[in-house]
Amino acid sequence: MVDALTVGLLVVAICASFFAAWTIGAGSTGSTPFAPAVGANAISIMRATLVVGILGFAGAVLQGAAVTETIGAGLIRGVSLSPLGATVALTIGAICIAAGVFKGYPIATAFAISGSVVGVGLAMGGDPAWGTYTEIIAYWIVTPIAVTPAAYATTKLLRSDRVRESVSAGVLAAVVGAVIANMEFLVLGPPGEEASIATVVSGTLPGTPFVGQAAVTLFIAGGFAAVVARATENDPVRAQRRFLLSLGAILAFTAGGGKVGLAVGPLVPLLGEVSASISIGPVLVFGGVGLLLGTWMAASRMVKALSQDYSDLGPRRSIGILIPSFVIAQIGIFYGLPMAFNQIFISAIAGTGLAVGSAGVSREKFLYTALAWVASLVLSLGVGYGLYLGASTLLGVQ
Repeated sequence: MVDALTVGLLVVAICASFFAAWTIGAGSTGSTPFAPAVGANAISIMRATLVVGILGFAGAVLQGAAVTETIGAGLIRGVSLSPLGATVALTIGAICIAAGVFKGYPIATAFAISGSVVGVGLAMGGDPAWGTYTEIIAYWIVTPIAVTPAAYATTKLLRSDRVRESVSAGVLAAVVGAVIANMEFLVLGPPGEEASIATVVSGTLPGTPFVGQAAVTLFIAGGFAAVVARATENDPVRAQRRFLLSLGAILAFTAGGGKVGLAVGPLVPLLGEVSASISIGPVLVFGGVGLLLGTWMAASRMVKALSQDYSDLGPRRSIGILIPSFVIAQIGIFYGLPMAFNQIFISAIAGTGLAVGSAGVSREKFLYTALAWVASLVLSLGVGYGLYLGASTLLGVQ
C-alpha cells in the first residue's frame, strides 16, 4: 500500500518532469533547428514551430531511450532514486531549465540535471558511477574540440571557389545520409531495444553483418549525395533552402531524442518501483508530449529571434553549423550520453566564424559561458545533495 506522502511526491515529480520537458521544448530544442531555414525565408515561423514540435516528439519517442536510461539509472550505483529523490532532482532541473530559457542565463541543461541527479544520489548513500562520469565528461570535453574544426572545414568547403557547389553539397549530404543509416530507433529493434536501418537491412543480405551494414550505409549515403548534387546543379538557391529545411528537420528529431531523457530520466526508476509493468515507451511519449506543447506554445518568439541571427550568418555558415551539430549529437545519443546543445552550437558558430575570418564568438563570452556551464554542474550537484538531506530530515522519509 502506497502512503499519501509517497503519492504526493510522485505527483510533484511527474509535474516537475512535465514542466522540464515543456521548457526544453520552449527553449533551444524547439527553436534552434529551423531558425536557419526561417532566416533564409525557406519556411514561415508558425509552420517551422508546428513541424519542429512534431519532429521533436517523434525523436523523443523513437530515439530517447538511451539517454533516458543513463540519467535514470546510470549516474549512481547502489541505490535507485526514491520518490523524494526524484522530486528534488527534477525540481532543481526544471528550475535550471526555466532560468536558462526565460531569463537567458547560459545554463547547460545537461550539466545541471546530471549534477542534480548525482548530488541527490550521493545524499541517498549511493556510490559514484565513475565509469559513466568518465564517458560523459570526455564527451563534453571532446564536443568543442571536434565540432569547431568540423564546422570550420564544412564552411570552408561550401565557400571554396575550387570546388563546385554541387560536389561540396553532395559530399555533405553523403555524410548526413551515412549517419542516418546508422541512427538507432526503438521501433526497429526487438522489444525494449534499438536498431539502425543499416543493421536491419543488412540482416536480409548475404555476407557478414559488417559488410552488409557498410553496403547499406554506402547505398543510403550515395542516394543522399546524388539527390542533393543534382538539385544543386539545377537550382542552387532552391536546393540550398531545401537542404537547410532537411537539416532542420533531422536536427529537430535529434534534439527530441537527446533532450527528453533529461526531463523524464529520473522518473524511470521511480515508476518502476510503483509498477513493474510500466515500460520506457509511455515515459518517452509523456516527455515527448511535453516537448511538443512547449514548442507549439512558446518557441515561436525564440525562432524569430534566432532566425535573425542566422540570417546574418548566411545559409552556408548555417549549414556549417547544423551538420557537425547533428553528427556530434547523434554520437551522444548512440552512447546514451546527455548533451548540451548550446555547447554544441556555440562551438560550431566559433568554427564557422574562424572560417570567414571573424571570431564568431568572443573569447570573453566563450569563457564566461564555459564557466557558467561548470558552475551549473557543481552548483546543481551541491544543491541536490543539500536539498535532499534537508527535505529528507524535515519529512522523515528517504
